[in-house]
Amino acid sequence: MANNPLVAVLASRALIAVSGPDWRHFLQGLLTQDVETLAPDGLRFGALLTPQGRLLWDMFVIGREDGCWLDVEAAHRDAIVQRLAIYRLRAKVEIAPDPTPVLVRFPGEGEAPAGWRLDPKLPALGWRAYGELEAPNAGEADYEAHRLALGVPGPADWGSETTYPIEANFDLLGGIDFKKGCFVGQETTSRMKRRGQIKSRMLPLVFDGPAPAPGTEVLAGELRAGEVRSGAEGRAIALLRLDRALGADLTVDGRPARAETPAWMAEAMGQDA
Repeated sequence: MANNPLVAVLASRALIAVSGPDWRHFLQGLLTQDVETLAPDGLRFGALLTPQGRLLWDMFVIGREDGCWLDVEAAHRDAIVQRLAIYRLRAKVEIAPDPTPVLVRFPGEGEAPAGWRLDPKLPALGWRAYGELEAPNAGEADYEAHRLALGVPGPADWGSETTYPIEANFDLLGGIDFKKGCFVGQETTSRMKRRGQIKSRMLPLVFDGPAPAPGTEVLAGELRAGEVRSGAEGRAIALLRLDRALGADLTVDGRPARAETPAWMAEAMGQDA
């Protein structure tokens, strides 16, 4: 077990309970992740896309004996419930908010106590749990700093209806099952992957000083190389054109900057080549 693990409640996340005899078939046709083979207590990462293939909302799917929980952004939970209700049609499915809190335990080292589930995106992120399994000793800001240090993008980086999931590295973080069959936005997503010509991806950007404002241009000389999405002191996540950003001398807000390729990302891209 890791020395002095940190535990935090993620107030930015909330749960939706999905149940009923048709819940698997219902979600299987909507989400980027396979739920047909999800076991009780299993945890998978995925998303709901627009029909045009852009990211609407990310979500973790947690298997339960009588259905599943969807771990979503708290700010968008009501909108997600409404969107799922539109898709429900005649399916025998119940969809309702659930008050159970979302917890994280990090860094991702050793083994966690019973009830914790390893983050399917990246083991180094740590574990997630649902319910008050352990007293918090850290804040959500500590977890966000941990995520940013690993170079893993989050909801603030991909927004809603602005980014393709592959640009946000969902294909490298286990967020898309390309073998599961149809889902909303599947045609565009599969075509981007099949062609193998991903022009832009989210990468960590390193610089001195405070984080530039979201939307700040990243330049390679006089050429636009991308834009900052979110960040903190000395480090940000940016959506960057790979042909202009990798290995280049970049500037942001007039300051020198460089793009990094995290080890997990280089490994995943190598395996996918």
